[in-house]
Amino acid sequence: MASDPLETFTQLPLTIDPTSKSLSSPLPHLSTPLADLHTLQRSLLSLPSQIPPPPLPTNPKRSAQVQKMRDQGNISLRKNSSNPSEAIQLYTYGLEMALGRPGWEPSQLVREEASLLYANRAQAYMVGAMWPEGAADAQSSVECKRGGNGKAWWRRGKCLVEMGRWREAGEWVREGLEIEGEKEGELVSLGKDIERHEEEERRKEGR
Repeated sequence: MASDPLETFTQLPLTIDPTSKSLSSPLPHLSTPLADLHTLQRSLLSLPSQIPPPPLPTNPKRSAQVQKMRDQGNISLRKNSSNPSEAIQLYTYGLEMALGRPGWEPSQLVREEASLLYANRAQAYMVGAMWPEGAADAQSSVECKRGGNGKAWWRRGKCLVEMGRWREAGEWVREGLEIEGEKEGELVSLGKDIERHEEEERRKEGR
């Protein structure tokens, strides 16, 4: 019979640096949680009182910078539609700012900002015919915000089609239509294209 993990004590090999007070461990699986802990520690040390402030209001400067990176990315993509590299970099900067918010700020704000930026960067990747990258970003956008995000649903579906992954695209688009309904014209149209392809494949198999 397996023991209850809540009643089991496991001593982990941790070392604390006496100067920086940072923790380290030889266990690889602890590297990510320790890095997150150190990020939170640095955020706290940067505060005047070293006490987390109330969740609201958020830092308006960071919000303004995130929006600025998104706006500049949109402008760059419109001006340089044949070369989206600058827009991709601007969206990436915005994502780094949004995802780098201190842990005590509202997670919903982070998800909203990240959803928009992932969707924008997915579009930039699609302009450059970088379909795997576009599919990954569109999926990340949907994971941040499933409803009211029809463009991200469509963009991943379109990327999957461009990669020849029709069956996966069909499953994805049908799920998106269940959530978004028929109001997203591009998603509906893509779903019909996929249905026609699937019907054609069935006819070929039946010969």
